[in-house]
Amino acid sequence: MNKTELVAAIADKAGLTKVDSKKALEAALEAITDALKAGEKVALVGFGTFAVSQRAERKGINPLNKKAITIAAKKLAKFKAGAELDAAIQ
Repeated sequence: MNKTELVAAIADKAGLTKVDSKKALEAALEAITDALKAGEKVALVGFGTFAVSQRAERKGINPLNKKAITIAAKKLAKFKAGAELDAAIQ
C-alpha cells in the first residue's frame, strides 16, 4: 500500500473526502516527525511506539579497497509494534 492508497482507505473508513484524509495523514506524520526530532517517544497504544535510538561510531571496511574506515554515529528512527497490532497480523 502506498500513500495514495492509504489516503483512499482512510477516506473510505472515516467517511472523509480524500483531500481531508490527505491533510489528516500529513498532519499526523508531521507531528510524529516533530516529536522524534525533539527526542520524544510517540506511543500509540495498541499500535506501536516510535522512538529515536543512537548508533555509536564504529569501525568498518571499505569493500572497494579493503581499507579500514570509521563509520560516523547517527540517529535512527525505530518502530516497535504493539501487542494488538502483532495479534492482528497473526
